[in-house]
Amino acid sequence: MTQERSILILDSDASRQESVRLILEFVGDSVVAGDPGKLPDADTVLALLVAGEAASGKALAAYKAWDPAVPVLVIDGDLSGADESTMYEPLTWPLRYNDLVDALHRAEVWRAQQDRNRERGQRRDVLQFRSLVGASRSVSRVRDMMSQVADKEVTVLITGESGTGKEVVARNLHFHSPRKDKPFVPINCGAIPGELLESELFGHEKGAFTGAISARAGRFELAAGGTIFLDEIGDMPLNMQVKILRVLQERTFERVGGSKQIEADVRVIAATHRDLEKMIEEGTFREDLYYRLNVFPIEMPPLRERSEDIPLLINELVSRMENEEQGSLRFNSAAILSLCRHEWPGNVRELANLVERLVIMQPFGTVGVRDLPAKYRHVEDDEADALEEEELPEPVSHSLPPEENPALLPLNGLNLKEHIEEIEKALIEQALDDEDGVVARAAEKLQLRRTTLVEKMKKYSIQR
Repeated sequence: MTQERSILILDSDASRQESVRLILEFVGDSVVAGDPGKLPDADTVLALLVAGEAASGKALAAYKAWDPAVPVLVIDGDLSGADESTMYEPLTWPLRYNDLVDALHRAEVWRAQQDRNRERGQRRDVLQFRSLVGASRSVSRVRDMMSQVADKEVTVLITGESGTGKEVVARNLHFHSPRKDKPFVPINCGAIPGELLESELFGHEKGAFTGAISARAGRFELAAGGTIFLDEIGDMPLNMQVKILRVLQERTFERVGGSKQIEADVRVIAATHRDLEKMIEEGTFREDLYYRLNVFPIEMPPLRERSEDIPLLINELVSRMENEEQGSLRFNSAAILSLCRHEWPGNVRELANLVERLVIMQPFGTVGVRDLPAKYRHVEDDEADALEEEELPEPVSHSLPPEENPALLPLNGLNLKEHIEEIEKALIEQALDDEDGVVARAAEKLQLRRTTLVEKMKKYSIQR
């Protein structure tokens, strides 16, 4: 969280309200017992926890009107008619620890996402940005290149294997360009038969060919003022390559069967997984079109070359599942290591599909190596057993390169597990001291979830 917020408890049963307050304070949250008729400023509230009369349908509707961005945890309430635009999390009394911790985590993820949406001024799909997650040098280089060209009116050619996130980059370039308020129109040049591609791109007039019973605008017209994304342009037939080249040169086009010149006020972003230079040598791609498209090239790295980003990507994908209330999942250290050793021919798309499949198969479970499909198991049983005894560290977004984070091994060796635990305990104590014992702020400083920090404090018998 970026600011200190409290969980507001609303319950007509004073005894239960006090019990809930004690439980939440034990978990490590800042808690306020409130009055349904006098709700505070919503910006000061992380989540509502309601029960009794405060969990009625009428009360839930009032909370939505108060602020739909505040998640509501409902104890023994009727959510059958709840509005899906607000997050309602069902709980039962008496509270179970695991259910409460999971609900609090999902509420925090939802609240953070709503804050980001509000800051951006509009809501965007998290799915668009997930494959840009990572701290590797290759991903950082892609981000740097995007920042250089996003606001420029130049043609961009994005290359890389299937599933690396080429359309994600294209959408980001459009969103951060002066054309962001105009349409972003994608078209897969390899998915449309060659004889239909011209009509799809440029539109047609009535009677231009058999079946053309009315005039129709093409993708270039639909993208007027915005961006057209020509995906898999390497699959475009040679005769269409000539026509695309003409549009790029003259900035005008004609509908099929028409003679009127239409201005092409669009920014062109193209992408392909093919080697266009090799295709030029083979005579299957026009060299002049290649140089028109390749004004500013961006190459997307395959996932196998940035395996250090896999824990971060998994964390982001799971967070997205939680935010969409599709379930949750955890991976132990052996499973993470096994996935880092996989070649990922389908890249980020393959990883996303695997996470979604596991969320369906094991909702709110912990995935080990044996729970992964056979082709993703790259850790032997003995190694997995040893790793699964260790607790997987919380993934962080940025870490020092090895040369900036030296560690010396004593000549006689050491017990690595005990050594790491001593370091972790010392860092937690230091963070708590720095933040005057406030768990939420200490968790932020350590880049941990508050509930995770509470569990570690219990593990090391650290008092607040």
